[in-house]
Amino acid sequence: MNGADHPEGARPQPHKAGRDDPRRRIRPYAMTAGRTNPTRADLELEALVSASRHGTLASAELALERRSIVELCRETLSIAEVSARLGIPINVVRILVEDLADDGLVYVYQPRAAGQPPSVDLLTRVLHGLHTTL
Repeated sequence: MNGADHPEGARPQPHKAGRDDPRRRIRPYAMTAGRTNPTRADLELEALVSASRHGTLASAELALERRSIVELCRETLSIAEVSARLGIPINVVRILVEDLADDGLVYVYQPRAAGQPPSVDLLTRVLHGLHTTL
């Protein structure tokens, strides 16, 4: 079928999955292997995520959503920002980020509670990051 077969030469637009489309509901379930909540309850929406060197090198071998998160997090972003930029539901992003962190592909920087000093691990990573960028 060509453009001449449609009124005024208009071609049909490809079907885009809407919010209520069943295919859209299945996809997040498939991305997380059926999990609906992250196992770490402390993974806050404002937690910052950055790609590790290992993650950057391995990103080509990852599934699309995981690769997208690693590539996007070459620039440090919050979990909420990753969700918004990729259009993936927040809980799905939390689960995927948790998996990526467990595999050493991203670093997650949790916000600390008021009055709580930063961890030695966090300070060490910041110091290392400063040395590598200077």
